[in-house]
Amino acid sequence: MTNALMDYFNRSPRIGTLSTAGADGQVDAAVMGSARMIDETTVIMALGPNRSLSNLQQNPHAVYMIVEPGASIGDWKGVRVYLVVRGIEESGPALDEYRRQVARVIGEEGAAMLRALVRCEITEVRTLVDMGRPWAPLTT
Repeated sequence: MTNALMDYFNRSPRIGTLSTAGADGQVDAAVMGSARMIDETTVIMALGPNRSLSNLQQNPHAVYMIVEPGASIGDWKGVRVYLVVRGIEESGPALDEYRRQVARVIGEEGAAMLRALVRCEITEVRTLVDMGRPWAPLTT
């Protein structure tokens, strides 16, 4: 299942939503495409100086959700990946390399806005609509 999750998570193009909350409980949801699953338990993403980064610095828990619309609500597919931050790098070779990769896709100006590389551990994976079923690879 994990290789299927990694393939699905890293599929391109795709957009997901990162949901975070600050120490005060105020929530934020951000549309983003930079999150990448690099192994069976790790997601990395580069963030600018925004609410998502601020929230993750205060509260390490987040959810990354990918949604694919269907013909009817029952046909919608997707996954909710629950995360806990294991590290935030605001400088260094890993962030520099990530910026280089992002620059190829969105350009140098966009990559320069990235302030931190966030490493997260996957703690749980759930289907978009949880009907008591475990996540399974989606067929397209």
